Amino acid sequence: MMPAEAIDTRIQPQDAILDIDGLTVRFGALAAVNQVSFAAQRGHITSVIGPNGAGKSTLFNLISGALRPTAGSARFNGADITGKTPSELLHSGLSRSFQITNLFFELSVYENLRLACQALEPAGRIFLPVRRSTAARERADELIAQFRLAGKAHELAGYLSHGEQRRLEIAVSLASRPQMLLLDEPTQGMSHADTDETGDMIKSLSGAVSILLVEHDVGLVMKLSDHVVVMNQGAKLAEGAPAAVRANRAVQAAYFGQGKQHA
Repeated sequence: MMPAEAIDTRIQPQDAILDIDGLTVRFGALAAVNQVSFAAQRGHITSVIGPNGAGKSTLFNLISGALRPTAGSARFNGADITGKTPSELLHSGLSRSFQITNLFFELSVYENLRLACQALEPAGRIFLPVRRSTAARERADELIAQFRLAGKAHELAGYLSHGEQRRLEIAVSLASRPQMLLLDEPTQGMSHADTDETGDMIKSLSGAVSILLVEHDVGLVMKLSDHVVVMNQGAKLAEGAPAAVRANRAVQAAYFGQGKQHA
């Protein structure tokens, strides 16, 4: 049997919804992300892990439009999205959540969702009264049911628990019916119970939407993911199915071998 390091489990570009090729960003002499390439398969969960300072959040920001790369490219559905703004990416079908909860705390759960769903209204209807925003209201109702938020619909978002706020943010990210969802450490700061519930919810979304996940909880990543990309010191260290990544000696030496339980 071939050793784990020699097994090529990379997704081929023709099977990918997202194809990252040589993505690099430099801050002066520092290459925070250096020549990273991988592909994410349509309908699957692809996760990026790595020790603190590995560059995974910087990579996420390059893909999601928060940072512009120094070199390399990103393609989504075959189209070049390198350097596009988050707004342009959203219109292309790629939506993101944030590491820090990003909600309107003074508005209700329902109003947070309805405002996000307003993007579904045709341009000529965007300034119509709320009662006539039928597409937005229907989508908000769908998300309330899907995320089991009916009992919280009229509570202010600021009064929700941390876990509930994170789940609401994921629902908001899905408001525009994206083809791909980028999740930046969605379980950060959660209790074990909230982490398990959120993990189950993320898993239930796969298939209907492609997911790129940056996550610190290695156990959760191995449970949820179809494909795992491991970063270390700004570069890709390994990639493959969860079992192959766990068995990879380079990953064990740089990551698990140090006794760390979190990326």
